[in-house]
Amino acid sequence: MKLLILAAGYATRLYPLTENFPKPLLKVGEKTILDWLIDDIATCGLVDEYIVISNHRFAPHFQEWAEKKNSNSSFSPVRSAQRDACPSKNYHLSPITILDDGTSTNETRLGAVRDIELAIQHVNAQGNAPSDGYLVIAGDNVLDFSLTHFIRYAQQKGTSCIMRFYEPSEQRLLKCGVVTVNDDDLVVNMTEKSPTPATHWACPPFYYYTTQDAQLVSEGIRQGCGIDAPGSYIAWLCTKVPVHAMEMPGRRYDIGNLQSYEEVQRTYKGIRNLSPQPCPPSAEPPQC
Repeated sequence: MKLLILAAGYATRLYPLTENFPKPLLKVGEKTILDWLIDDIATCGLVDEYIVISNHRFAPHFQEWAEKKNSNSSFSPVRSAQRDACPSKNYHLSPITILDDGTSTNETRLGAVRDIELAIQHVNAQGNAPSDGYLVIAGDNVLDFSLTHFIRYAQQKGTSCIMRFYEPSEQRLLKCGVVTVNDDDLVVNMTEKSPTPATHWACPPFYYYTTQDAQLVSEGIRQGCGIDAPGSYIAWLCTKVPVHAMEMPGRRYDIGNLQSYEEVQRTYKGIRNLSPQPCPPSAEPPQC
């Protein structure tokens, strides 16, 4: 499995903090945002390459981080001592590749879907397309649950998959991908930033593409799917092939501005449980 990490944004709402430094490499507690995500996913042992898609301006920062990370390929993931009593275990980290999308300003950015297309084309050119698909995630969120839940859900479904969570705020729904599902979690409709959201199921930027569906990204762009928001491709894809939506088993912390970053620094306690087991229904609803 290939992991594509979307990290080519310019995080203008976090200026001056991110004017010359990428948001995914900001520290939350003892680790960067990227380290929290990658160290968790590595525990499943299924990813053979991590591909970070960066803009040209921040690529040297990611390259420096990746060189340090690659030089220490064995690690012990950090757990919350209060929430996870599992014994420590060392894991092997697969290679990290930094892919420069060539843009240098927010105004000339490619958009998330074109960055995904670039990464898939890079993998194809290497003759290294995975047989077990792509996990695609935004590099600027932290979670209090393990993404291995989602990976195993996608394996069980055998289709491309997304996650969903209940968002009560009508205002927040206007800024989200919104999904309609049937009783079997099958996506029957998805929209990005619709002025009239059909449901309260919001879709965070975490996706799984089957190998076959990943090859349709260029076709989706040609047929007019949006390119800025990463969910735009899934909104198009679910009209062509089956896509399932797992209810998110915990909370997502979106770092969108200085205030939210300060809040996450104060409140984030790490991943509750690294094993892919259901979380209790009393888990705090995530924010969009």
